[in-house]
Amino acid sequence: MAYPLFSLDEKELSSITDSRTFRRGREYARLGCVGTIRSHDGSIEATVQGTNPYHTKLWRDQGGLRSACTCPIGEEGFFCKHGAALGLAWLGEGPVKETEGVHPSIDMERIRSSLLTREKSELADIIVELALEDDRLLRRLTMEAARGEESEEAVLRGTLDDALCGGVFIDHREAAPFARGIEDAVEGIVRFMESGNAAAAVGLVEHALKALESRMNDVDDSDGNMRPILERLQEIHHEACLKARPDGKELARRILTWELESDWDVFHDAINRYGDVLGEPGMETYRSLAEAEWARCKPLSPSEDDKEKYGNRHRIARIMEALARRTGDVERVVEVLARDLSTASSFLEISQEYGKAGMDDRALEWAEKGIRAFPDHTDSRLREFLSCKYHSLDRHEEAMELVWNGFTERPDLQEFQALKTHAERFDAWPQWREKAHGHLRTLLAEEKAATPKRPAPWRKKPDGSTIVRVLIWEKKLEAAWKEAREDGCSEDLWFELARLREKDHPEDAIPIYQRRVEMELASKDTARYQEAVRTLKDIQRQMKAAGVQEQFPVYRLTVRDAHRQKRNFVKLLDQVPWE
Repeated sequence: MAYPLFSLDEKELSSITDSRTFRRGREYARLGCVGTIRSHDGSIEATVQGTNPYHTKLWRDQGGLRSACTCPIGEEGFFCKHGAALGLAWLGEGPVKETEGVHPSIDMERIRSSLLTREKSELADIIVELALEDDRLLRRLTMEAARGEESEEAVLRGTLDDALCGGVFIDHREAAPFARGIEDAVEGIVRFMESGNAAAAVGLVEHALKALESRMNDVDDSDGNMRPILERLQEIHHEACLKARPDGKELARRILTWELESDWDVFHDAINRYGDVLGEPGMETYRSLAEAEWARCKPLSPSEDDKEKYGNRHRIARIMEALARRTGDVERVVEVLARDLSTASSFLEISQEYGKAGMDDRALEWAEKGIRAFPDHTDSRLREFLSCKYHSLDRHEEAMELVWNGFTERPDLQEFQALKTHAERFDAWPQWREKAHGHLRTLLAEEKAATPKRPAPWRKKPDGSTIVRVLIWEKKLEAAWKEAREDGCSEDLWFELARLREKDHPEDAIPIYQRRVEMELASKDTARYQEAVRTLKDIQRQMKAAGVQEQFPVYRLTVRDAHRQKRNFVKLLDQVPWE
């Protein structure tokens, strides 16, 4: 088999990276940070030494250059400096080797061709020698050696346990190779099942699921390597059960117990996933056991709590809901949902069920029950649901009373927008808008009156941020600017106002941008220094637009002098070709 060669040129590499990344990549390449490059199947890869050693790979996909790296930037999916270093090293950038004249590289096709000329026994010796130093390879070879033998099941079980490394915490950087080792064992179970051992495979998968569940909390799985293995094992379990046809009643007991106790949703929605395996006896066993467990859960009235609410109670409620839905009877579903009326969202769920069934009167009835049970700080979705119902019945005043309560409880832009949406349904927005703005100004006046003349340093001074935010959303920019100047607002809103006014009023934007520069320079973060330089460019542009461009050089040097101890900032500042 011949593999395509990897091709690259410096122009292409520089075009897909920003200048800083490309420059840092060149530095890494020239410093010899790129290890031996391995060329294989149209790709190149190497270990690049940065803050830590990182595994870096470049390849082509549909003609475009792609990269992968185990560094934080690479793991976010971006082309990093290590990828640039690898590409430049491949092109000959870096320390020159006396014997080769180029950066050391390995051609995997050449190695493969060489191996094909060796005797089998010689190759076996090489592989065994490598396996003694590579646990993953050793486990794979052990499984291969046991294929078809009486000991295969025991070997697979032992291999899986070994791959799980019981008791050892797996950090973020170790999680991916750790997961690959488990995946090898799982695929071994698949081969075992497909070789006519489905019944034994059921037991093996259940052993694997228990072992894996016990290890999930010991793995930093930020990248999500482990969850797909749990899902894959459940798929294999279902497939093995279809082949082996185990006793439905016993399988139902095991699955239900697991579904009730699992913290990782193993066998979630089993009644629907395993209907083709359990058969009628198994389904009846599952149902009767679930109902017995459900009978132990007491009904919850509004605001009543249960310590098992988000544990076992939640799981059995989910199971009973699935059973009820299989009947197609909305009243059976509501009967399950109504067992827990401890939150406003419970009433919303029931209302929505009746709504989907076309039973609007019952939907309205339960939504009103929910509002009466939770009159203050209710679920905003329930309030929205009932408001829309009232509008559909031309009961607009009742709808607006609900929406207004939401606005007064949380007087922010989102609730203001909701108020507008509902008022416009019957052409009443002008009066409701005036009322809403009046309420916001009254609140601000009350906050100011309640604030001591000398408030504590940590206490936020009342300002017009909410009013300014609303006016910006309404595109009343002059009014927003006036409000900000009179009552103040948050720095983010000042910056937003500056952006909105800079075209017609550059002189207004300049002092806001200058204040932002000082805020960005208050940090010791290089990224914030870069933001400060960008803001300085904005100031230069605005000074030019305002006709005072001669002031900028003096201002820039003043900033540089005031922050001269921040060497990284000064370096960034001096690199810019200022006009």
